[in-house]
Amino acid sequence: MTVAGPPVPPVARPSDPPSASPNGQRPAPYGAPPAPPRTTTTGPRTALITAVALAVLGGAGAGYAAGALADDDSGTDPVPPAAAAPQREGLGAVAARVLPSVVSVEAGSGQGTGFVFDRRGRVLTNAHVVGESDRVELVTDGGRRIEAEVLGRDRGRDVAVLEPDDDAGLRPLTPARSGRPAVGDSVIAVGSPLGLTGTVTAGIVSAPDRQVSLSSGGRRSAIQTDASINPGNSGGPLVDARGRVIGINTAIASLARGGQGGSIGIGFAIPMAEALDSAESIIEGN
Repeated sequence: MTVAGPPVPPVARPSDPPSASPNGQRPAPYGAPPAPPRTTTTGPRTALITAVALAVLGGAGAGYAAGALADDDSGTDPVPPAAAAPQREGLGAVAARVLPSVVSVEAGSGQGTGFVFDRRGRVLTNAHVVGESDRVELVTDGGRRIEAEVLGRDRGRDVAVLEPDDDAGLRPLTPARSGRPAVGDSVIAVGSPLGLTGTVTAGIVSAPDRQVSLSSGGRRSAIQTDASINPGNSGGPLVDARGRVIGINTAIASLARGGQGGSIGIGFAIPMAEALDSAESIIEGN
């Protein structure tokens, strides 16, 4: 099903741009009108380049979690991580465990991804996925549709928390709790790119702490990955080879000039620790 994407948040670009000069812009979410390309002068180099902008995908970020939310001892037990990290050919088993906890999020004319993150069945997604909506519809991996309330949103971190009206019995995913991802670690991105629910792509961590700057001001630390991420993946989980969530898929770099850009192997995720921090504040505020 073809759906339009939500409004696009402020443009972002890497703080440490590549030495090459790819022309591009942040692709709008699926179905949104294109934005004009923009140019900028960066760094000690005096060359004028067109910024490789971060594309907000209708989803967002990666990192390691130590939040108290996952320690809630009521509700559904979380999906246990694998005892040891499998090789790449074993990632299919990881995907099979993760998929049932991932949902599509339909908000007005927009569409993105979310995932169950606590024992009460609440769903984590991107703020730009839900936009200004107070109510959204979730679609489970099994095709069940459930109405959900938007408990709140943290626009600064691009995080939103959803409370389903009905208990779908979905198990929360387990957040990674210690250390940080390393360059070369295997990862899986799960989501609904372009409305294609249950899509799984695999890659590696390209950079564990990429600093990106937003056109609206400020900087953000994000996990960079080459796992294919496209509009509609926003809000979906980026998991490690044990099935633990390290971040929320949020943005991509794009070479597109006028239309909507797709994956070129440079995606970004909000660190899970930051996402859980925001989620806890949202829940405490209700």
